[in-house]
Amino acid sequence: MLLPWMLGCSALRLSYGQGPTLAYWWLDGYADFSTEQAPRVRQALADWFAWHRATQLPEYAQALAALQGLAADKVTPAQVCQTLDAWQRRLERAFDHAVPALAAQLRTLSAEQLAHLERRQAQGLKEAAEKYLQADPAERQKAALERAVDQAELFYGTLEEPQRRLLAAMLLISPFDPERWLAERRQRNVELMQRLRAWQADHADAATVQAGLRRSAVELLQSPRADYRAYAQRVREANCQLVARLHNEATPAQRQRAVERLRGWEDDLRALTAR
Repeated sequence: MLLPWMLGCSALRLSYGQGPTLAYWWLDGYADFSTEQAPRVRQALADWFAWHRATQLPEYAQALAALQGLAADKVTPAQVCQTLDAWQRRLERAFDHAVPALAAQLRTLSAEQLAHLERRQAQGLKEAAEKYLQADPAERQKAALERAVDQAELFYGTLEEPQRRLLAAMLLISPFDPERWLAERRQRNVELMQRLRAWQADHADAATVQAGLRRSAVELLQSPRADYRAYAQRVREANCQLVARLHNEATPAQRQRAVERLRGWEDDLRALTAR
């Protein structure tokens, strides 16, 4: 949930300041909280954001400062992957701190709320399929390129035509398979619902639910299916190569824009920490 603010929001300070409210709306869309649950959820979110602001944002700001030095020069695929791994570990810590409160709320969900969550998951899969699984291969490639260009231009500004061609060529050889990705996502949804319903049927205690949530988080990053783990590793390596190649082809002005974007986020985070 933090990633959209880090990657795309031009009003980071305002968005983060409204974080508990925005997070509640997002979660409520999946869980449909009751009048008894809502105050507890809101308080848990307020507590989590207070912890996150005080303890995590300073580290994020330092990491963004270090990234500015990296962005000013050429990079290797290994450096890109190392950077992504470091941010993944930060997000893992953020989730882990939320586990006790999340487990407490999950233990109160009714059968009707679990059914609502299942329907919302199905809707999310449908929306993802519409976004990634265009029937016409040419349209699917075009949509993938548009997404990649949008992400790149967030950092570099308008891409030049040779850079767009480079992106298109690398996407054509990318191992990413949206059908396989969605199939894995669908299976994970099934497994999550099975766990939630088992916890409800067994009246699972807090320790059991917390352990299950942490196991689910691990499986989200490392699929329990060996063939998908191998596939995901290939995609990861290809993405790191793509990012490094595009960055190394960026003009000095584009790299400077990326540095300035990172500096702006760093300034925002330091301002939020100081409040």
